[in-house]
Amino acid sequence: MSTKLNRIDLNLLVYLDALLRERNVTQAAHQLNLSQPAMSNGLRRLRDLFDDPLLVRTSDGMTPTERALELEPQVREVLMNIEQAVQPRSAFAPEQAQRVFRIMASDYAESTLLPAVLGKLRVQAPGLTLDIMTPSDVSFLDVERGKVDMVINRFDSMPQSFHQIHLWNDSFSCLLSPENPVLADFTLENYLQAKHIWVSKTGMGVGVGVDPDDVQRLGWVDSALARLGKKR
Repeated sequence: MSTKLNRIDLNLLVYLDALLRERNVTQAAHQLNLSQPAMSNGLRRLRDLFDDPLLVRTSDGMTPTERALELEPQVREVLMNIEQAVQPRSAFAPEQAQRVFRIMASDYAESTLLPAVLGKLRVQAPGLTLDIMTPSDVSFLDVERGKVDMVINRFDSMPQSFHQIHLWNDSFSCLLSPENPVLADFTLENYLQAKHIWVSKTGMGVGVGVDPDDVQRLGWVDSALARLGKKR
């Protein structure tokens, strides 16, 4: 063990985690059942340890520095590993559990998966409650900060520190009127030339808050077409 590590009070990492979650010294102290002077002293020691202000006061409150944002996921992972190491190896008893699981799920994942899950929870874990949030309300940072327990969605990429599991495969379908002339010769080119309906949960679409050249924001279909050099 390095001599520098021997000099570190690991409680300071707990303080830093709370400070970065709350962005407020008083609220961080309340979360850890500490006095405000004790938390302020902890912040001073953290600043000395990392040679960085970490949190600076602005008109919007306490704002983390670039160094603090770099440390945030690392500190959280260290604390999670320590917590797992010291926890007794007792089996999870769903029938006795009393807690709220915060889950981010798309409307598709919610309608596809959750009805069956809720049916099982009522029988096997009646004390559990699910708090479902939409993707527009949640970011990866919320997951790293522990504000969200689980994410059910399709992602092109995600942070390497996240644990992930593949749930199922699915495909897209194209809905159109039986009287649509495209049906007579349903080719890719004819599909691209047809008129399309834009579905938006946010109320924004092409020409209304969304740049038609911003393929990533247009959606998965347009991203796939772009990889083929196509555009609808």
